[in-house]
Amino acid sequence: MARVQLDNLRKVYDNGHVAVAGASFEVADGERLVLVGPSGCGKTTVLRMIAGLEAITAGTLRIGQRVVNDVAPAERDIAMVFQSYALYPHMSVAQNLSFALRLRGLSKQDVAARVDEAARMLGLEDLLSRRPAQLSGGQRQRVALGRALVRQPQVFLLDEPLSNLDAKLRAGMRVEIARLHQRLGTTMVYVTHDQVEAMTLGQRIVVMHEGQVQQIDTPMALYRRPANRFVATFLGSPAMNVLRGRALHEGGWRLELADGSRLPLPADAPLDPAWHGRELDCGVRPEHLLASGAEGEAGFEATVDVVEPVGSEVHANFAFGSEALIARLPAGDPPQPGARLRLAIAPGALHVFDPRDGRALMPG
Repeated sequence: MARVQLDNLRKVYDNGHVAVAGASFEVADGERLVLVGPSGCGKTTVLRMIAGLEAITAGTLRIGQRVVNDVAPAERDIAMVFQSYALYPHMSVAQNLSFALRLRGLSKQDVAARVDEAARMLGLEDLLSRRPAQLSGGQRQRVALGRALVRQPQVFLLDEPLSNLDAKLRAGMRVEIARLHQRLGTTMVYVTHDQVEAMTLGQRIVVMHEGQVQQIDTPMALYRRPANRFVATFLGSPAMNVLRGRALHEGGWRLELADGSRLPLPADAPLDPAWHGRELDCGVRPEHLLASGAEGEAGFEATVDVVEPVGSEVHANFAFGSEALIARLPAGDPPQPGARLRLAIAPGALHVFDPRDGRALMPG
């Protein structure tokens, strides 16, 4: 096991494109860290630089105590699991699992012992004689994990390994990967564009956007205290609602919405007096957007657009002027499309962002 340290790691391609603008973070020894962000944000490039598959333009990369910027991939003591599985089609499962070990010149006894252990951990014992074409997607992914596992590396790198699986298989494989990490305690860096996958798998999460690290924290800290509007709206399903408002200081801070409704802010809202009269972006999670029904209560009216039953609750989509909102409501008595409903925001649940740069001015 080993820690991984990135100090202002940059990747600039020959055409001038900046894929990674300067990533700095540390993966602790034995930690399961997830890199998440939309396609093209630079997360896979970071992973490939750690693996040695992409040259580093600037910055320093350490694995353990060793600077590995110019160390060959085979000498970094890492194992990588790819999105495409990358199994040898002409080899059996057992041969795929043992291939790297045989290249290293391990004895037949050591190879057999490691293959048997990996097969047992991943439930592959009955599949060892099959070839990849005879396996399901989930089984192929387990073989790909097993092939990395048998190498007993210091660091596991996983590049969107579940994206080719259906929803049920993805959920099952998430549990298997978490369980595998708990048993091995090996340092793991996992890349995904799926924020649900990131929230459920990451002990800590690095959120990336346009080549830059936006925020690093635990899943719940990111959810509750996003550093900016991008993190707030990227993490969470359904996504956070964002309304444009105007800050008013009238013996206390209020937010005036497009329809003239005014939402009170906490008395200790950390806003500069110079913000009076300026526009702000107001964020509220769907579970904190409440159907109040009380005329005197601070809130606003919106029109029900589409109602999506999802079992234990409904996702109610609303139109509020030019804004689209979504609320998670109890399933018992769902509103009807076209109805006007008064909505309120749960106390202490309003996030406020600077509309110019998206930074959080006030956490929910």
